[in-house]
Amino acid sequence: MSMPPPSPRPSLRELFTDRLGVLGIRSGQIIVVLILAAIAIFALVQLKLVVIPVLIALILASAFSPVIKFLRRHGFAAIWATWVTLLVSLAVFGGLITLIVFAVRDQWDDLASSASDGIDQLVEFAKNGPFSIDQTQIDSLRDTVVGFLTSSQFGSGAIAGVSVVGELATSVALLVVILFFFLKDGDRIWAFFLRPFHAVHHARGERIGHTAVRTLGGYVRGTATVALVDAAAIGIGIAIIGVPLALPLAVIVFVSAFIPLIGATVAGILAALVALVANGPVSALIVVIIVIAVNQLEGNFLQPVVMAQSLKLHPLVVLLALTAGTILGGIIGAVLSVPIAAVAWAIIKIWNHPEEIPAKKAKKLKPAPSA
Repeated sequence: MSMPPPSPRPSLRELFTDRLGVLGIRSGQIIVVLILAAIAIFALVQLKLVVIPVLIALILASAFSPVIKFLRRHGFAAIWATWVTLLVSLAVFGGLITLIVFAVRDQWDDLASSASDGIDQLVEFAKNGPFSIDQTQIDSLRDTVVGFLTSSQFGSGAIAGVSVVGELATSVALLVVILFFFLKDGDRIWAFFLRPFHAVHHARGERIGHTAVRTLGGYVRGTATVALVDAAAIGIGIAIIGVPLALPLAVIVFVSAFIPLIGATVAGILAALVALVANGPVSALIVVIIVIAVNQLEGNFLQPVVMAQSLKLHPLVVLLALTAGTILGGIIGAVLSVPIAAVAWAIIKIWNHPEEIPAKKAKKLKPAPSA
């Protein structure tokens, strides 16, 4: 009885072109892309002293672009339009910082005295309240805090803080320089990067540039408008009920509003704590009511009216972007993550021009002829 002939071995081409081979190739490509993305993110994190000023300067330049265009249309040269915009912005920012410093200096003694009285009240409540905390436990906690403040660990942390201040000053100086060149030559800089591209790819690059500037500028201006309304409403409310440091707290509300979902809540908690320490629980409760009312006004009216539909992201996307940004860049990463995610989504939507859709797909998009 003769044996059946052995089946031929599949060729290398067949191994790579069957279903399992295609799946393996795609999996390998995905792994390579993820590795390259991880390397790029790691490099950007290591160079955050440069990357963060560049990103902030890009966002600010996009927000100021209508001002630059307005000044240029009215006869200002590019250099003078840039100087006017930059100097006015620095003057406004410097004046705001000066007001905050004077407000804190004038009210700091009263707030410190109120804080001391508030701490004494908390200690008395802890001793005489329902938690059964005796003086020994309070003294132990105080000794622990004092021991930490006088330890070498706290001293090394203070030295590290001095280093952070130096890095912050360097980043601010670099930010101003980069912002100047983005305001003055932003369009020329982008055109320089597009020189190697032609035809379809060049047109796509132009669409990406215009979309990024429009999206970033719209996001920042819309968020700033909402943040200004929140800060004014909460600041006026806490000033009326006599909470100290109303101006610094309003500025904190304004800045924190650039962190979606959690920023306004954190700022409201801080304002309520200051009211609790300075004026007692009734004022703190009123501050909480004010913060809740302002947040409801923002979520149900301001956000839908001020922010364009194209800038809206699903809350889950915002949460994931905030988490990733906070892990990679701390507070600055949390602030930058959402506008970057909005720009990425806007670029994905305009990646292909409608005229570049293949004819078959274009036919499918056409409405059926009416009978």
